Amino acid sequence: MDDMKEPGRHRRGPLLITAAILLVAAVSTVGALGLGGDGSDEAKAPGRSGRLVEVSRETLTDRTEIDGQLGHGPEVPFPVKAQGTITWLPASGTTARRGEQVLRIDDRPVVLLYGSLPMYRDLGLRQTTDGAGGGSGAGSEAGSEAGSEAGSEAGSGTEADSGTGTSSGTNSGSAAKGGGSSSGSPDSGQPASDARQRTVPLHGMDVKQFESNLSALGYSGFTVDDSYTELTAAAVERWQKDLGLPRTGTVDAGSVVYAPGAVRIAGTSARVGAEATGTPVTYTGTSRMVTVNAQATETRWAQRGTTVSVELPGGRAVPGTVASVGEDAAAPESGAGKDGAPAGGGDGGGDPAATVTVVIVFGDHASLGRLQSGPVTVRYAVKQRRNVLAVPVAALVALAEGGYGLEISKEGDSEADGGTGDDASLGFVPVRTGLFADGKVEVSGPRVREGMKVRVPG
Repeated sequence: MDDMKEPGRHRRGPLLITAAILLVAAVSTVGALGLGGDGSDEAKAPGRSGRLVEVSRETLTDRTEIDGQLGHGPEVPFPVKAQGTITWLPASGTTARRGEQVLRIDDRPVVLLYGSLPMYRDLGLRQTTDGAGGGSGAGSEAGSEAGSEAGSEAGSGTEADSGTGTSSGTNSGSAAKGGGSSSGSPDSGQPASDARQRTVPLHGMDVKQFESNLSALGYSGFTVDDSYTELTAAAVERWQKDLGLPRTGTVDAGSVVYAPGAVRIAGTSARVGAEATGTPVTYTGTSRMVTVNAQATETRWAQRGTTVSVELPGGRAVPGTVASVGEDAAAPESGAGKDGAPAGGGDGGGDPAATVTVVIVFGDHASLGRLQSGPVTVRYAVKQRRNVLAVPVAALVALAEGGYGLEISKEGDSEADGGTGDDASLGFVPVRTGLFADGKVEVSGPRVREGMKVRVPG
């Protein structure tokens, strides 16, 4: 007989569990519906499962986050103009400063200087021809005058035979004129035998930029201005001697490259022994920064000077500041779908949105530790509410008449029933909600106060 009763016991178990679940659901519904109007006569409900939390006063901040990349900024190629064979290249990650070489071509250094103008021409003294018979001007005039005077004097002699005098005058005059014209006439194009070569300064803003660097490297004896003079050339010769270069006093366009300041060698695209063509060396800035591709339609937060929080790969957060925001929106990569949308682009549906580049810098680079690059998360505050009452969002209960309420506990209301201290529910209090942030919500209402215990349904 015992064996025959066993199946019945198994059938009653599920029925009892189902009945208990329905009973709990009914009690919860009655508790929520029992609150009417303004909540002054809250319906008291028996103790329920869950946990109690206090209404706390705090600052709520609504943050938005976007993916970024820690690095040293975009790579820029060095505009190397020198021709020849690469004989030395720097290691990636090294720092190059003013006066240091960024590579060697035909075993001659290509030196880094600071400036914004490119090295577009050789810098040095210019040569010009000065003296009689320069092909025009004073040289031609002197030759012509000498020939005329000689011919007149010879032709006017009275002691000689008239024929001879005429002949002599003509020949002498012709010879004299020929002497002036053979050196300075446009027909010959040759300088006069007594012409002199003299040097003249070279002028330009590129000269001033170079002289500023030369002075910063410790070379003196010239004036930093836009004139390349003999004094500048003398200083250049001393510089060339220190570099192990021939002392010419002229700076070849291929021997110098300019950058805004000290640079970090990003990489090399050639090998030692290859021809120096293209852009064999690229560089970045020396400071670490974060680059973010933000949606072009959602960059109101990205104002220069805005403070953000950058979460590093290890989970540590450091403060950063928006340094620049791109003015041109970049179209998404061709063929990129929802899964291939650029960081910060698109809403998960349709075509990815166009993006702009936002650069974030750090005031304290030591806070980054040894980390040089990697993915990061940038967080910024969209809205903030200070000194407000807040509870976990899960504590909110939807009320039958609309809106939200909190289930208060007798343990948290010392004014109710003498403050017996048990955790029986005193009912539901309607609240107004404000900012939602970090899993909490701002609440307010006539019956809500700091320290009140409310139930989070379990």
